[in-house]
Amino acid sequence: MEHDYSADIENLKKEVEEIKALFMEFTKHHNDKPSEKEESEFKKVHPMKNMHPDPKLSSIMDRLCKLTDEEDRTGSITYLGVFTSGKRQSNWIQNEVNTDDLLKLIENKSASSVLQCIGNNDRLNLLLALLRKPMTVAMLVEKCGFNSTGQVYHHLKPLIAADLVFEVEQGDRGVYAVKPHRVQGIIMLLAGISDLVDTRYSQGNWSETT
Repeated sequence: MEHDYSADIENLKKEVEEIKALFMEFTKHHNDKPSEKEESEFKKVHPMKNMHPDPKLSSIMDRLCKLTDEEDRTGSITYLGVFTSGKRQSNWIQNEVNTDDLLKLIENKSASSVLQCIGNNDRLNLLLALLRKPMTVAMLVEKCGFNSTGQVYHHLKPLIAADLVFEVEQGDRGVYAVKPHRVQGIIMLLAGISDLVDTRYSQGNWSETT
């Protein structure tokens, strides 16, 4: 019995037409402008509405989310503050800081250098005393519990080299204070540490890591 090839050809034609129809439907769907809902699904960052009771702060958060998404950042932060002590005042505002730039501080070892410089209890105590008010070396010996002025100078030296501490030029020499433009960084570093040790979000035991 001779095979009927004409039937096979007709079936192939039908399959080709079905494939063409599917292709046209696929093309039409992907060429259409996506709906607002679909566009929102493509976004990497989703604003968190009413995150703070103050609408101004919620608005800032929305702006940071939008900026992060538009510029394909890992994140964006805004911070501001004021600190006063010893008749000195420091004010700062940093707006829409790119967290990619902050992460680079780890890559280029700047973060490690800073933490090594001040990550010492004696130096932190010196900074604490000088944040509260300018002091002489003799005052620092008494306030921080050092045994000699030599100990104070030993720890002041790296802080001065890092431009964190300076000798006040006005009045008597030998009076030291924290550089006004460095106060911000120290306070914000402490704010970060406060977040890290906040037991509302973590039960980590930092004392066991040292």
